[in-house]
Amino acid sequence: MFVGRGRGKIRPPRRAILNGGEIDFELEWNSLSTSLRNIHTKNASSLSFEELYRNAYKLVLKKKGEPLYNRVKEFEQDWLAHEVRPQILDDLPPSLLAAYNGAPLTVNEKRVAGEKLLRSLKSAWEDHNLCMNMTTDVLMYMDRVYCSDNRKPSIFTASMGQFRDYVLRAPIPAHGPLTLATLLNRVILDQIQMDRDGDIINTALLRSCAYMLEGLYETEDEQEQNKLYITSFEPEFLAASADYYRLEGSSMVAKGDASSFCKQALEAAANEQDRCRSTLSTLTAPKIKAVVETELVKKNLPDIISQESSGVRHMLDNDRLPDLEMVYELSSWVDPRKEELKKAVQKRIVEQGEDINLTAKDASDAPLAKPTKADAEKGDEATKAAPEKPINQQTAAAIKWVDDVLQLKDKYDHVLEKAFKSDQGLQTGFTRSFSDFINGFERSSEYLSLFFDENMKKGIKGKTETEVDMLLDKGITLLRYISDKDMFERYYKKHLSRRLLMKRSISMDAERQMISKMKMEVGNTFTQRIEAMFRDMSVSEDLTAAYKKRMQNLGDTDTQKAELDVNVLTATMWPLDAMGPSNRDGEKKPTCIFPPEIDRIRQSFEKFYLDKHSGRQLTWQGNMGTADLRAYFSEMKGKKTRELNVSTYCMVILLLFNDLAPGNHLSYEEIQARTNIPDNELMRNLQSLAVAPKTRLLVKEPMSKDVKQNDKFYFNEKFTSPFQRIKVGVVASGNKVENIDERQQTEKRVDEERGHAIEAAIVRTMKQRKELKHQQLITEVIQQLTARFLPDVNLLKKKIESLIEREYLERVGDIDRPAYRYMA
Repeated sequence: MFVGRGRGKIRPPRRAILNGGEIDFELEWNSLSTSLRNIHTKNASSLSFEELYRNAYKLVLKKKGEPLYNRVKEFEQDWLAHEVRPQILDDLPPSLLAAYNGAPLTVNEKRVAGEKLLRSLKSAWEDHNLCMNMTTDVLMYMDRVYCSDNRKPSIFTASMGQFRDYVLRAPIPAHGPLTLATLLNRVILDQIQMDRDGDIINTALLRSCAYMLEGLYETEDEQEQNKLYITSFEPEFLAASADYYRLEGSSMVAKGDASSFCKQALEAAANEQDRCRSTLSTLTAPKIKAVVETELVKKNLPDIISQESSGVRHMLDNDRLPDLEMVYELSSWVDPRKEELKKAVQKRIVEQGEDINLTAKDASDAPLAKPTKADAEKGDEATKAAPEKPINQQTAAAIKWVDDVLQLKDKYDHVLEKAFKSDQGLQTGFTRSFSDFINGFERSSEYLSLFFDENMKKGIKGKTETEVDMLLDKGITLLRYISDKDMFERYYKKHLSRRLLMKRSISMDAERQMISKMKMEVGNTFTQRIEAMFRDMSVSEDLTAAYKKRMQNLGDTDTQKAELDVNVLTATMWPLDAMGPSNRDGEKKPTCIFPPEIDRIRQSFEKFYLDKHSGRQLTWQGNMGTADLRAYFSEMKGKKTRELNVSTYCMVILLLFNDLAPGNHLSYEEIQARTNIPDNELMRNLQSLAVAPKTRLLVKEPMSKDVKQNDKFYFNEKFTSPFQRIKVGVVASGNKVENIDERQQTEKRVDEERGHAIEAAIVRTMKQRKELKHQQLITEVIQQLTARFLPDVNLLKKKIESLIEREYLERVGDIDRPAYRYMA
């Protein structure tokens, strides 16, 4: 072997050699051609490459570069056509030609015949390369001077083109236009197909032939895009691969196993990349990747994703995170937005969310259990369970709805992180889906508020600060999805007011932490009234202490006088109309008639307060307070007295019986007339005092679970209890789920508030902008209000008309393109 022989070691000829007259070109060429033949026949050991170089040097120097260049090309052409090519054809297996014409061959026969052609071409190419490297050393001066000056390709480049034309592309005798290049492509493609089918092939041999095609060019300028590998072989390879993966994809989809499809698709893509690195060329890697993505993945992925038995829905329901990760990876190949995957997951989120909604709705709409005749005869047992159990079930259903939604959210957060690589586009789609089904449930705001209410009263007990923080964060996450945040605010204030007034919050720190989180999520405007409620409670403590101190300074020595703790609430900040059941038809609640001993204290505090804050008005809300009483029961064993914790209305009712002789009674009408308590409130409080078995301080005639207007009530002298302190709860307290009538009243009030908010936003916008087109005004107002609720466009138009009638705005422009101007 003579690879690299003499390169850089041949010394330039001595000056004396260059002197002299004309030289005989034919004589010199005969000597040089003989040497070139010896090089090609591997008989160059006796040659003096220095002498050959000098002879070529003299020919170029004597202006014989052109004939020398042409003679060398002719020599190489003749050698390739009459020596190299016939040898390859002699080695060409007849079965290979027969297979090309359609004759059947076994896989093994194809492999053996193909490898024989590949070895023959590989050997011819390597020999030609080696010989031309040695020839180039001899003709180095010709390349540097003659070829450069005359813009001719180097002799090496020219000989590579001759190998292309006279070896690869010359027709095979007796086979029409068939060439070795065509056979070579067919053999390589067959070998690759065998590799795809799992057969063992000679990858090194294939790589050598691919390297040969990379070293040959279509033109003599040898540009990258004109490599024979790219122009001749690669298009056939990509077309054959496209056909293969098109059929393979259809076959894989027909099997109906999405997981297997994903695994095989990923393996196929990885195998093709490995094949490009080890067998073909890295130039093909991105192109074959595109073929696999298009033919195997893109055309079949929608069917795979939507398969019922094994698709994305099945993967989500069975927590198949590795499979989902594979689907995500395949989707990212063919669609940066992953639309098909996003639609499938969004659809499943909404379906599961609607199932949660339906379950909660069924529980909420469950009819109250009607007592049977046997229940009525049992008396105590029937009255014990009937009024409270359905309500508790409804509240539990509300808490379960939130827990189920949070559990669903945790599940898809886990899927997003582990399988979908926290993809931002998918996260946006998930958020939209959760928002859709949450806002599609009309009680979402109320249920979320109840969730916070129950946890603030019970749920956070025994939890660490970190656990409480995580719980509140989860609730805030759901609040983020709710579009009607004004509805949530109303319910939250209602439940918060009862927690504050009844002192039921486990932790005031947690309450304030919740406000801080809501402020960060929805802004200061949302929490202003809630923060004002806490300020009122703090001011009321100071006010109560100041009142007691003043009474002491005035020398009040009445030891029997009741003690008063007052919460003075700012009417515009507290949901006074929502904190207890309202009267029918929205009537104003009548003022409760307090017993004289209580009324004296009330008047005393009013005078104290109004002296400090003249011009204000106090309205006493009897339905919100509590009282501690000491009651005497003559038949109680042991100590005859018990301490009772009751509502303010229950206190007013019980004190009426102080003036009755034992055995006397009061009718429902009498109690109502002497207390002026609203009917619905009076019935609830009498149920607590006369029906609930554990707190039956009154006896009702006739006995039943319902209170009717013709009922009579006696003080229960025979009441007994092992407990010294007894808490009398009011039936169906306001922190339970609203019934249909209460829900309608809430929606009505919210709609009224929204109307005012819309008008304020319109006026605020027009006052700033002075004049606006109709559509611009609509757009800006919606943008301002979206943080609290989604305004109805028809309602917006009605409010604009109302403001025009009241001369806040005026129309300008024509009817087709209306605009408005602010009127100062």
